[in-house]
Amino acid sequence: MGKVKNHQLVLTRGEDVWVWDEDGNRYLDATASLWYANVGHGRSSIRDAVAGQMERLEAYSTFGDFANPPALELARRLSGLSPIPDARVFLTSGGGDSIDTAAKLARRYWHEKGHDERHHLIARVHGYHGTHGFGTSVAGIPPNRAGFGSLVEDVSIVGYDDAEELRTEIERVGAERVAAFFLEPVVGAGGVYPPPEGYVEAVAEICRETGVLLIVDAVICAFGRLGTWFGIERWPSVVPDMITFAKGVTSGYLPLGGVVVSDEIAAPFWDDPEAPPLRHGATYAGHASCCAAAIENIRILEDEGLLTRGSELEAELFDQMKRAAGLTATAEVRGGLGFLAALEISADILERDPGAPVRLASLMRDEGVLARPLGRGVAVSPPLTAQTKHLEMIGDALVSSVEKLA
Repeated sequence: MGKVKNHQLVLTRGEDVWVWDEDGNRYLDATASLWYANVGHGRSSIRDAVAGQMERLEAYSTFGDFANPPALELARRLSGLSPIPDARVFLTSGGGDSIDTAAKLARRYWHEKGHDERHHLIARVHGYHGTHGFGTSVAGIPPNRAGFGSLVEDVSIVGYDDAEELRTEIERVGAERVAAFFLEPVVGAGGVYPPPEGYVEAVAEICRETGVLLIVDAVICAFGRLGTWFGIERWPSVVPDMITFAKGVTSGYLPLGGVVVSDEIAAPFWDDPEAPPLRHGATYAGHASCCAAAIENIRILEDEGLLTRGSELEAELFDQMKRAAGLTATAEVRGGLGFLAALEISADILERDPGAPVRLASLMRDEGVLARPLGRGVAVSPPLTAQTKHLEMIGDALVSSVEKLA
């Protein structure tokens, strides 16, 4: 806060791919805020759906036997859209809640199956899984874990691009002790790293062979960002045990997340009426007004054909980003799988100026484009409503700004 308290960018309104600051300046929202404004800003039908629900019942806790119609409808809808057959849905308040829920479910599942020793969690380098307790502990971004003292124990991090590293780590720990492996289909907040060819299928097979639960973190990749409902459908042979989601489920209009859970993982808590309760849940899980926003958001994605645009536009966005690939200040451009991409700044510039990613994002802001400083560069992930002219604007701003950075 010490660096930004005197020069905040105060945004006051938004419409589709655009946002305006308090001085009336317009910016292209090239990051869909924090990866979530998938249907764009200012959707009156989502506002109306939320207002209509608030006139009836704004919210009520869904613990125990309590429920409300929007929560039930949304759960049924998400279960039907999921690639997991006969899925159950555990609703939360957001992505961090969802990761912690999935981690606790994995450990508790093995406890209920009589395998208390099976509680080790494995994640990947560059992986970002939120800022809650378990999410911080499995973060593959070291600065995100630093300075918080003791975190969740029995966690390890493997390379993001080598399936054999996962196999080796499972063998080192012992498969009989590993509960779950966390997989982002495309690593997002850690720098936009698409998986190598065959990687996703390979780690899924390793999990199947060893009995390790496969948890797909689709918080960024779901609801059209990869052109499908949950992102992981881009690899049709892969069926996870759990999928975490948030962000695009409401396009950020209200906070909501959840975990799609397989029938097998739900069984110890679901099938036996005498089973002990799962003592876990967020106060606002199943929030009626948030669920109403999600239902309308899903309708927009479906009815307006926006869901598939993440895959339809991925090459065009990547091509625009690659215009900066040969410039002096550029080390690498990553993307091409889904509607997100990143540029990494050259090592010599970063060595001279560790703040170069922030400076590059600031230069792009001066060009009227909001990009996100991320690790060693900047990332973009526009709303799914973006058109060719908007992608060209991103390319123009990136090239100009990278040249100025050099």
